[in-house]
Amino acid sequence: MTTKRTGPDQQEQLIAEARRTRELREQGYREQALKLFPHVCGRCGREFEGRKMRELTVHHRNHNHDDNPPDGSNWELLCLYCHDNEHQKQMLEGTAAPDDDLARPATHQPFANLKDLLDRKK
Repeated sequence: MTTKRTGPDQQEQLIAEARRTRELREQGYREQALKLFPHVCGRCGREFEGRKMRELTVHHRNHNHDDNPPDGSNWELLCLYCHDNEHQKQMLEGTAAPDDDLARPATHQPFANLKDLLDRKK
């Protein structure tokens, strides 16, 4: 019985292919999330537009990057800093987000004064 070995070139090709596939998948759900949600970080409330949009990321609430429902129910837009902080919290806890974290109500209300801001512009 012979085993098939991959050489360095084949390994590099496999890694490059895996990266391309991941990037395509990420572009798909990121574009969807940017169409569905306001361009505001769900944690700190910072607004994004123009060139700064690249700093806005899609966070998977259940930490499963293959769980991408079309309604965006597993996503939230976070800035790079809040996204990194979220993953650091999970690493420190040593676990993925428990299901009860998803049921816990958010305390931050980024759109609380949206009506006032819109009325001022009129």
